[in-house]
Amino acid sequence: MPSEFLENLTQPQRDRLAFLELRVRFLGEIRRQDLVTRFGIQSAAASRDLALYKDLAPGNIDYDLKGKSYVLGLNFQPVFDSPPERVLSWLTQGFGDGEPRRLKALVVSESPSRLTHPDLDVLASVTRAIHQECPLGIEYYSISSGSTEREIVPFALIDNGLRWHVRAFDRKSQEFRDFVITRINRPMVLKGQPVASHETSDQDIQWTRIVELELVPHPDQPRPEITEMDYSMHSGVLRMKLRAATAGYILRQWSVDCTPDHSLRGHEYRLWLKDHLAIYGVSNAVLAPGYRLPDQQQLEVESD
Repeated sequence: MPSEFLENLTQPQRDRLAFLELRVRFLGEIRRQDLVTRFGIQSAAASRDLALYKDLAPGNIDYDLKGKSYVLGLNFQPVFDSPPERVLSWLTQGFGDGEPRRLKALVVSESPSRLTHPDLDVLASVTRAIHQECPLGIEYYSISSGSTEREIVPFALIDNGLRWHVRAFDRKSQEFRDFVITRINRPMVLKGQPVASHETSDQDIQWTRIVELELVPHPDQPRPEITEMDYSMHSGVLRMKLRAATAGYILRQWSVDCTPDHSLRGHEYRLWLKDHLAIYGVSNAVLAPGYRLPDQQQLEVESD
């Protein structure tokens, strides 16, 4: 029934309904004004779209009199088959919130896809908790502890190039941590439960700290001028400003040699972190290729 019904609608109508469903599923709510602002339509047209979606998918949205908005229904079942890439692109960059139809590519291209994608129902619970600023109850699987029950206060998604994480305050450890979304099971948004001031993102030192990095062509690799071209360097330097919470991920993803004496060998190490002390105190610096704490280096020198 839904697919036959959708075929009789115009493309702009389908795009608006797809946007409506994305908002409700991943943010937990939608207002008429959201449709008005996104598509430049009149309020009456937005009301018709909401009524149309309720007819199309009874039980997917309910009206919240107190909040004066439409919220996720208890029996929600998605109408649109949204690929994970498009959902994550929309959540993080605002792209691709129309109907996910297969269109012919304008040019021939090939790009590798990720090995895994988050389960969209799990992701939806995570993003609703972020948007509504409330805790999330989860069953989490870690290599060190196995399965544990936790309550976290999530506030951001992080892409490390291979997997998606959620940055959150962990009430079990009383620390801010990154949780791999594919390891989350049975998430439950804990609406109405208060969030303490020490659990918010502005108290996360690794999130609020900005590190300034200078990357240069690896001194032991040939043709530094080509590396400068590949990485759009200016005067032989690529300057980056990153959140401390993401620095280790990005340095690993880019295969940046983070040793003080550029001692890593291999064709993949085309960049060198000019000042390895720039990531001193970064909690995930252990992920950066070759990085060692200054006291580790001193011990090695003394042992030699």
